[in-house]
Amino acid sequence: MTATAAATRKEKESMLIYGFAPYQPKAGEEYMSPEQIAHFRGILLAWKNDLMEEVDRTVHHMQDESANLPDPNDRATQEEEFSLELRARDRERKLIRKIDEALKDIDGGDYGYCQACGIEIGIRRLEARPTATQCIDCKTLAEIKEKQLGG
Repeated sequence: MTATAAATRKEKESMLIYGFAPYQPKAGEEYMSPEQIAHFRGILLAWKNDLMEEVDRTVHHMQDESANLPDPNDRATQEEEFSLELRARDRERKLIRKIDEALKDIDGGDYGYCQACGIEIGIRRLEARPTATQCIDCKTLAEIKEKQLGG
């Protein structure tokens, strides 16, 4: 395999979103067509599945590794590792909630439209952030306001 072919293959692999290639709308295809809805539902479900598997792995890891270590330094290290894992899982739990909300939006026919202004969020933005609820303009304004208000 040539270097160019390997780079192109790697590029295509990095463009996969949970096993899904970027969506290529057909000429004249309506926004949030049944094909697009199926594409994003698949991405969201695959993402949620990956997160749930990670939760299961963490639980098993913590059960397997939880030992009453006699050395205080070893015990402290283990507790810090568990603390970091639990923080990561908490972030993932919040993300799972957002994924569930996006799936409800799909079922309700609201997925892909900005909650602030109602315009299309856009295919590429949704592929970058499948749980997006605002178009890029509204999200940018919200972030500017947040910075101005200090948090």
